[in-house]
Amino acid sequence: MSGLPEIRNYIDGRLQAPAGDQWLDVYEPATGHVYGRVADSNEVDLEQAVAAARQAQPAWRTAGAEARAGWLNALATEVENRIETLAQAESRDTGKPLALARSMDIPRVAANLRFFAAAATQFASEAHPMGDAGVNFTLREPHGVVGCISPWNLPLYLMTWKIAPALAAGNCVIAKPSELAPASASLFAEICIAAGLPPGVLNILHGHGPGIGQAIVEAPAIRALSFTGGTRTGARIATTVAPSFKKLSLELGGKNPSIVFADCDFERTIEGVLRAAFANQGQVCMCGSRILVERSLYARFRDALVARTGALEVGDPLAPQTDQGALISAAHRDKVLGYLDLARQEGGRVLCGGEAVRPDAARCRDGWFVSPALIEDLAPACRSNQEEIFGPVATLLPFDDEDDAVALANDVPYGLAASVWGRDIGRCHRVAARVEAGMVWVNCWMVRDLRTPLGGTKHSGVGREGGFEAMRFFTEPKNVCVSYE
Repeated sequence: MSGLPEIRNYIDGRLQAPAGDQWLDVYEPATGHVYGRVADSNEVDLEQAVAAARQAQPAWRTAGAEARAGWLNALATEVENRIETLAQAESRDTGKPLALARSMDIPRVAANLRFFAAAATQFASEAHPMGDAGVNFTLREPHGVVGCISPWNLPLYLMTWKIAPALAAGNCVIAKPSELAPASASLFAEICIAAGLPPGVLNILHGHGPGIGQAIVEAPAIRALSFTGGTRTGARIATTVAPSFKKLSLELGGKNPSIVFADCDFERTIEGVLRAAFANQGQVCMCGSRILVERSLYARFRDALVARTGALEVGDPLAPQTDQGALISAAHRDKVLGYLDLARQEGGRVLCGGEAVRPDAARCRDGWFVSPALIEDLAPACRSNQEEIFGPVATLLPFDDEDDAVALANDVPYGLAASVWGRDIGRCHRVAARVEAGMVWVNCWMVRDLRTPLGGTKHSGVGREGGFEAMRFFTEPKNVCVSYE
């Protein structure tokens, strides 16, 4: 035994060690040190989880929407009672500022659960009368056992964004959180136990993506799979499941534009674009990492944004004044710094930041910090403007007119999100309609309504999550035609 805290699997209502007694180290990004170890599950663990889910599914399905909503609301109440504990766990696991986890991430976990509790009782289907001949009506039935694989950047928020609609629709779930940020998922398992969630309804398996993650993808018993993560991994998953015709939802990467017109509300836009670029250290798939500015405003906007970016406080995530915490891993920090080197080689000029940082806090001297960077003078087609960096790095590009802005915005392989900033609301509508993205914000960023569809086009994914889109994904439609004759 290592003596380190252990994060175990949650199977059939119980926390248990992995069948193979294999463990992975878990690091705190702010310190660069191991603080615990997490189960590295294998196919035996998966077999146990699938068996528990299959046993629980008939009763969960027939329990009815009101009962399932009651359980989801009970889980939300337990989350609300433990906001501080969950926030501290996520800050430690991800390196994000504790204030951010406390004010946004964990409250949104409870919101996810409550929203889909309500959706369970409001989810309806279609009926198509055929006059005197008869009627068609469509049943929406749960798949049975489904898989939900979530990423490390918003660990419990995105895990519950998947499991809540899956459970609300009557499925039982095999969930796999990221091995890089597993603590809040383990605490959520404790919440499920405290709330008395029926055993087997939710099972949480920890471990490597190529290991237990791939096993979940391949498992014949899992009828539908929802994945959020990198585009390259999503492509491998799609290739794997295609021959089995498993239902698949992929929410993948982005290289999202923030389009700034000269008539924008300057102060509001500076603050919005700054947040869009560097929220969660730029480790959000919807971050606005390409900042497109109308040429007549470009110099003024650039200089003001550089000043605001340089003023962001990089430091200990536990400190209340910290704006930017640590990156998730040493490897990811090195990847981000590598892209900054690449940008320089491609002719870019780093206007601010882009350096490995050692915060003043003694405990953070070995942590994985990078100061937020802005880069200009890069060609639109260069790799730094085409590939997702997923860190505190944003590029600036000028444009001449509306058509030029749209062409630049669309000239990437991704199509996840965009934001448009300007007072000419007609032009904003036109640009929003022409931009190739699954989500467009006008004069705001990351304002979420849980009823709306979330997802992207092109290399940013397949399918949509959120609202009834999620409920439809986690059910199978069956049309029934009844003749009156």
